[in-house]
Amino acid sequence: MSSRSRVARTAVAAGAVITLAAGLAACGGKSLEEKGGGKGGGKGELVIGSAGFTESKVLAEIYSRILADAGYRTRVQTLANRELYEPALEKGQIDVVPEYASTLAEFLNAKKNGSKAKPVASSDIDKTVTALEKLASPRGLKVLAAGRATDQNAFAVSKEFAAENKLKTLSDLGASKQKIKLASGEECETRVFCKPGLEKTYGIDITALDPKGVGTPQAKQAVKDGTDQLVLTTTTDATLDNFGLVLLKDDKKLQNADNVLPVVNAKSAGDKEIAAALGKLTRALTTEDLITLNRKVDAERLKPTDVAQAYLESKELVKK
Repeated sequence: MSSRSRVARTAVAAGAVITLAAGLAACGGKSLEEKGGGKGGGKGELVIGSAGFTESKVLAEIYSRILADAGYRTRVQTLANRELYEPALEKGQIDVVPEYASTLAEFLNAKKNGSKAKPVASSDIDKTVTALEKLASPRGLKVLAAGRATDQNAFAVSKEFAAENKLKTLSDLGASKQKIKLASGEECETRVFCKPGLEKTYGIDITALDPKGVGTPQAKQAVKDGTDQLVLTTTTDATLDNFGLVLLKDDKKLQNADNVLPVVNAKSAGDKEIAAALGKLTRALTTEDLITLNRKVDAERLKPTDVAQAYLESKELVKK
């Protein structure tokens, strides 16, 4: 993530519901409705949702701390992917999620209009956010202002594989006719930016998915070792060099630029104080910040909670 994995299945399967229940049990056995505990004060209780990749986890911790500093009691709830946390956000089981404008717009577009719906996201952030708001509002979701910080999905191969096959772009990979095993999240099977898009747009022969997650160390190690040939990660991945990997250019622009923005449950977290607190962060956050935050967790092995606190203090966004 931040993907952060993008555009989506039209429904949450029964297996995903089971996964959700198991995930909650793994997070301490509390249901999402139990909004006690966590950090902060007495203005109310907020659960901040996170996807299962580094950037999302760090952003969720940053949201949690800045809202705690504003007087709310907060805690972070990590769910594997958007297929799980977005329905929970609609239900008010979680209250706030760090999101990506184009990705969420296409996720909700597919959810409403089907997987073959005409795309609503583009490189124009204002038009994308307008489309997102129209899709989010009927679901009880409120989209807050987008910031400068952006992230995109990206695909990487080993440097050796790139050299052997003269690869610089995803078009080169398609033209190489190599059979590709792709390390990614399970949702890549149906998301248009992922397996279907790679096959349709670039003619890449994907023979199998290896469900090791989005840009996880395990996924990148599999490509380094040659078990897999391609890994789904993000443009803000700070550890590609550590694994001897290189990004292939998305030369046909399969991916839309994704600006980071908070999305909240309008009923439980739609007030102006929450928007104001998160707005301070959104205005401060940059793409370079995202790369640095990811590096501190993935390369320097610092805890997301500590990285979040240090970042907010460095920007003077919370009291020390």
